[in-house]
Amino acid sequence: MTTATVPPPVEVAKPRPPAPRTGRQRMNRTLKYAILLLFVFVVLIPAYVLFITSFKGPSDADPSTAWLLPTTWETAGWEKAWDTLAPALGRTFAMVIPASIISAFLGSMNGFVLSRWRFPYANVVFTLILFGMFIPYQAVMIPLTQLMQGLGVPNGIPSLLVLHIVYGLPICTLIFRNYYESVPNELIEAARMDGAGLLRTYASVILPISTPGFVVVLIWQFTSAWNDYLFAAFFSSGSNGPVTIALSFLAGGQLTDYAASMAGALIASLPTLLVYIILGKYFVGGLMSGSVKG
Repeated sequence: MTTATVPPPVEVAKPRPPAPRTGRQRMNRTLKYAILLLFVFVVLIPAYVLFITSFKGPSDADPSTAWLLPTTWETAGWEKAWDTLAPALGRTFAMVIPASIISAFLGSMNGFVLSRWRFPYANVVFTLILFGMFIPYQAVMIPLTQLMQGLGVPNGIPSLLVLHIVYGLPICTLIFRNYYESVPNELIEAARMDGAGLLRTYASVILPISTPGFVVVLIWQFTSAWNDYLFAAFFSSGSNGPVTIALSFLAGGQLTDYAASMAGALIASLPTLLVYIILGKYFVGGLMSGSVKG
């Protein structure tokens, strides 16, 4: 009767401790953070001037003292800015939110069809869609105004809603087409084997995995529509226009109220800032997700 030999225990190699940083590495690291802090300081200078000026009184808010803190902190500028911009903010949300969602879904469907349905002249159709991205808005503003009047679309939020949906389709289609190119063909083939058609495949397979693409497109569309001024100047007025028009009226006039203008600029930029703070960490990931092929 033979006895089984027990193999010797395997020694697990211990991880080596990280090598200590050399003086050159520490200097490079310090220099890198110093440059980053310099960039942050330069970027935040306008925000600093906006913030402190919004709390200054009429006699204290002057370009010559823009860098100085207020002698007395007042909120009259914020109250005036809010009273002026509050109705326009509601109209802007009523325009931006549906415009972003509708253009995102239409761009998603376009991108799926153009990436998976190889019909004749598909590349030509895609090129013509992208061509809309490179036409300057100023070049088509007069015929566009005549077209909207001919269609009977009322000025104000209805016209701006239609325009932002249409002009948002090229970039939305481009982003989603690149994103869907990274989807493995096995998912599409499995859906076809189960008897799913084009629409069922999109609704049941593609749409549930499109969250990164939708985050990118919604942030892009929300910011573009919210900050637009050219369309708003042509197709709306102070009584029915978005917040950019109301802000221009607030900052205009012979006697500029600097405190109210700065407070209004901060109020108008707050929604886009919150969108980036909440969804910003998904933005870069959504952009990069379409660059890696499955």
